[in-house]
Amino acid sequence: MILLPAIDLIDGRCVRLAQGDFARETRYSDDPAAALAAFADAGATEAHLVDLDGARAREPRQHDLFISLAAETRLGLQVAGGFRTLDQVRRVLGAGVARVVIGSLAIDDPVAFARMIDDVGPDRLTLALDVRVEDTVPWVATHGWATGSGERLDDVLARFPQVRHLLVTDIARDGMLEGPNLALTRAIAEKFALIELQASGGVASVGDLADLHRAGAARAIVGKAIWERRFTVGEGVAHAHG
Repeated sequence: MILLPAIDLIDGRCVRLAQGDFARETRYSDDPAAALAAFADAGATEAHLVDLDGARAREPRQHDLFISLAAETRLGLQVAGGFRTLDQVRRVLGAGVARVVIGSLAIDDPVAFARMIDDVGPDRLTLALDVRVEDTVPWVATHGWATGSGERLDDVLARFPQVRHLLVTDIARDGMLEGPNLALTRAIAEKFALIELQASGGVASVGDLADLHRAGAARAIVGKAIWERRFTVGEGVAHAHG
């Protein structure tokens, strides 16, 4: 399993939100390039960046920053936030970004998302689905978790059999440091064996990373636990392998 340290960006600053709430922001650093350099020095090979301004506006806000960071870092960058068109996706991929994350667009306009996959290839896109779990059923939420789609995760995935990278966030656990939803991870990994699953939300210890690896996650995205120094990136990389 690969550890992706996460950086959420607001106006170029490294922050974290509790359960996606912009009113519950914690600022950590004003230098994302330095943060990426530290991640790489500690042994990380990939990182996950989110343009929170773009995600809220539903259009690019910090994509130029993505491009400049991709030019500086030796990490493979997975980037999210504000992507609505194929041209926006092509632009950052052409500048050296490894993968682009598409979330709400896949629900709002599944035809456009399918065309993106056909154009850039399934290895360059990650489908991100944020879920609320009710009686063991994961229901997809969209638009910064503010809107319920009324669709189950399984139904959305059935619509896109070509997806190879899937990022699932349990909303109830994101930024809360209460442990990941291992049952959810295990269920998805078992049912969709051809998908490389990225687990997100709740990681609080290196033991959680080992548990996610055993549950079938291919990648784990970790933000707050690293920024709050629950463990180092180096420790996380070591335990991500089980």
